[in-house]
Amino acid sequence: MTALKNQSETKIYPPESADPGTLRGRLVAVIGYGNQGRAQALNLRDNGVAVIIGNNADGYAERAAEDGFEVLDIPTAVVRAEIVMLLIPDEVLTAVFEERVKPHLKPGSALVFASGYNIAFGLIQVPADVDVILLAPRMIGVGIRERFLTGEGFYCLVGVEQDASGTAEEIMQALTWAIGGLQKPAIAVTFKQEAALDLFNEQAFGPAFGRVLLTAISVLLEKGLPPEAVLVEMYISEEMAYTYQKMAQAGLVRQTLFHSPTSQYGAMSRGTRFLRMGLRRRMSRIFDEIERGDFAREWSGAFARLKFKVIKYFAMRQSINRVENQVREALAMQPFEGYQPAKDINAILEDPEIQEHLKTFRETFEF
Repeated sequence: MTALKNQSETKIYPPESADPGTLRGRLVAVIGYGNQGRAQALNLRDNGVAVIIGNNADGYAERAAEDGFEVLDIPTAVVRAEIVMLLIPDEVLTAVFEERVKPHLKPGSALVFASGYNIAFGLIQVPADVDVILLAPRMIGVGIRERFLTGEGFYCLVGVEQDASGTAEEIMQALTWAIGGLQKPAIAVTFKQEAALDLFNEQAFGPAFGRVLLTAISVLLEKGLPPEAVLVEMYISEEMAYTYQKMAQAGLVRQTLFHSPTSQYGAMSRGTRFLRMGLRRRMSRIFDEIERGDFAREWSGAFARLKFKVIKYFAMRQSINRVENQVREALAMQPFEGYQPAKDINAILEDPEIQEHLKTFRETFEF
């Protein structure tokens, strides 16, 4: 079946574009039974697809067995399957692929990636005789399962990097349908485009938004407003999450019509004061670093792993964390403790090379 094209010539795959029969008689191995792996495996099975799980012998494997799946070690699962879905984190996938996936791939099988990262930046080299498919849901694992069950669906970015079989696009569409990703249209991109979009959102928009939010909270507290009221107003109420939903439903600007005239006038009349923040230049630089592969090379280096531990250490020590603890206690909210410093953090902090970065880290992450 064929895909539609929009006015910009981007391929858009509508719900009716897939042929579920494409997967008939094919065994799918889901490698990794974390949030994404579990959700996609359950959805596949519910849509009649034969699924096995490839996983280490750990708690995730135990849960997969409890869910009624046949659980195998990764090499055995790869040998057994015609379609291999790689649903483990990017940073560990390279080693797992080289040691436990690649040697066991059968010619004519299909490799399915949930992220474009490793292929886009040349960190994984795939054999020439297998299909290489991108199936990247724009939804967390829990949401994938929930929206499958409710019929809401979720958007996916999809693509084919290598079509060894001549049927890779049909397989991609059928898999997208089978996990619930064609209840909404799927959008065709290259592996590089998916990786760039994902990284840009994480490295440019997210940090810029976070800095604006932290600055706003800091100003309000300095002006003497109660921290409980400030944090509820800014994000604990979840009003911003609701506003994001309305952006998706009505449009970025048109969602303002759901707000009061006072709100609309204030936002539109004062918005011009933030036009010259230098965001375009900074964001463009970040995108260029991503596209050139600078970030991928940096993150692949040993020093970046040490640097990450230090950045995370300082981020978790920001004063906003103390304010949040105070507010959560005052509002009788459940405490949240999801971070423990690296065991070797004190030794890392004494590293001469790390020392050069400490001042920047402290300035960056101070509230």
